[in-house]
Amino acid sequence: MPWFVWLLAAAALGAAEFFTLTVVFGLLAGAALVAAVVAGVGVGILGQLVALGVTAAAGLLFVRPIALRHMAQPPITREGSDALIGKRAEVMQEVTATHGLIKVSGEEWSARTLDESQVIPVGALVDVMEIEGATAIVYPRELLP
Repeated sequence: MPWFVWLLAAAALGAAEFFTLTVVFGLLAGAALVAAVVAGVGVGILGQLVALGVTAAAGLLFVRPIALRHMAQPPITREGSDALIGKRAEVMQEVTATHGLIKVSGEEWSARTLDESQVIPVGALVDVMEIEGATAIVYPRELLP
């Protein structure tokens, strides 16, 4: 039954990692899982501790630095007109499949609908789905009648 104790330890360490996001507890949880497998195979307590120690050391020495490097990278930011994708806008002139005008992030943009059969009235709220040149391709936030 020692494998069950290792599984409980792995679960507790995994929960600690979930709340702290330090990577250390997650690596220790992985090491506890390895110890559980070793215990399940029938290896004695000394073998289980060696497996735990070797796995934890390998994780902390090799995996943790790589994980920290990935976590430290800044998030990808959109610039220019790409930054408008996903933004909410207000229709200033009726938007159809061929023309229209919206106000997004304080700027007026020419616009057309994503769905060519739609006509979006003045004052409606839309989402910018993509940018083609100087034209925003939009979709209404609420279903239109």
